[in-house]
Amino acid sequence: MKIARYYFNGKEAYGVLSNKSIVNLPALAKQHKETLPETIVGFIEAGETALQTAENLLTKATTNHSMPLTNVSLLAPIAQPPKIICLGLNYRDHAAETGKTLPKEPIIFMKPRTAIIGPGEKINKSFVKELDYEGELAIVMGKRCKNVTAEEAKNCVFGYTVFNDISAREIQFGDKQWTRGKSFDTFAPTGPCITTKAQLPDTGNLRIRTWVNGDLRQDGTTRNMVFNVEEIVHQLSRVMTLEPCDIIATGTPAGVAMAMKQPKWLQKGDVVRIEIDGIGALENEVDES
Repeated sequence: MKIARYYFNGKEAYGVLSNKSIVNLPALAKQHKETLPETIVGFIEAGETALQTAENLLTKATTNHSMPLTNVSLLAPIAQPPKIICLGLNYRDHAAETGKTLPKEPIIFMKPRTAIIGPGEKINKSFVKELDYEGELAIVMGKRCKNVTAEEAKNCVFGYTVFNDISAREIQFGDKQWTRGKSFDTFAPTGPCITTKAQLPDTGNLRIRTWVNGDLRQDGTTRNMVFNVEEIVHQLSRVMTLEPCDIIATGTPAGVAMAMKQPKWLQKGDVVRIEIDGIGALENEVDES
């Protein structure tokens, strides 16, 4: 399933994406005298029970239960995650283009949840001069876990989404640490949905592409990850307790602006589109204020 959060008639809802339509899951459940949480966060926290109920309900859904996507506004799947954890230098080709050695353990940093925006919302360039994009696969956690093995890790994952790790490079490298340059409001575009792990069981070779104004900048694959999804969850859980709805951005492949001989920094009016196999496309325009 592809689960999405959206606005319709001024109200927030969530449902399942199917082709160019969406099915409101709580409404479908009520029609069939079943119960599902009213929010996407509650749905994720309910785990396999909610997923199974939704799967059963979808077999009963008809065109009367679906709504065209053109009638709704998609939102970031999770607006207030407990944590946004990001990995640096987790792709071999990206490490090579920046002249860095491969990390022996995950390099992690955090973004505040106030950085999150959804599909179609604008990235605020603010006073940043060297604004960069990073297309990434993001893990959405489904269970609270601590000290899990790599073999146990997938059992704790709910699904996956698209993430853009927007970065102010002159601040990131000027500060000698990454927090300020990664933490501006709007610097964490996320969406358009969460593909559940059952629909995307193998994340070992997913194509990730990033375009800026139609110009293909990144064309990579998760096959080049230094640490795969299972290893990431295992390693992070050794450091901190992971919780339902935590977002883990797993790093970016080669092709970022800062690695170019003449960097093409993002400017006002630029449109960034990131597409990942099995999930979909996330698109945001750059604005300035």
